[in-house]
Amino acid sequence: MELGLIQVYCGEGKGKTTAAIGQGIRAIGQGMKVIMIQFLKSSFTGELDTLKKLEPDFKVFRFEKPKDFFWNLNDEEKKELKNEIMNAINFSKKVLDTKECDMLILDEILGVIQNGLLKESEVCELLDKKPLGIEIILTGRYLTDEIRKKANYISNIHAEKHPMNEGIGARKGIEY
Repeated sequence: MELGLIQVYCGEGKGKTTAAIGQGIRAIGQGMKVIMIQFLKSSFTGELDTLKKLEPDFKVFRFEKPKDFFWNLNDEEKKELKNEIMNAINFSKKVLDTKECDMLILDEILGVIQNGLLKESEVCELLDKKPLGIEIILTGRYLTDEIRKKANYISNIHAEKHPMNEGIGARKGIEY
């Protein structure tokens, strides 16, 4: 790819990761290599088995041990999570340095910033080191001002209605 840009899928709505994966599938359909690094996700989701079948063209990496939701973690667990996230960030830097892929998806990286596990400036530094030919996709609920300035695409997914508000829990194959 001659020109890699920065895409963001953000907002309160459902489907940010799904959109990023769809973009990745489109890319491998054009002969590109995709690496997705997932943050704040350690439990099984249905897309993982499907994406495993797309290797080596689409690889998914997770650095976090299974944990509860961030807001339920104690200080020691949050410290461990922060170390795992730093390992993932260092891996992201290596991927960019070695140009291992054409598209790098940093899934839920905005949530990492939102939860204070990484500074906005650290993600901006990563984006500034992006080689010309690599597309980067970031996902998460809340987009920061500096990342907004760096992005070439921003898709804000708005939640108008969600079954969770009606007491319907997450469903296998739909939410996970």
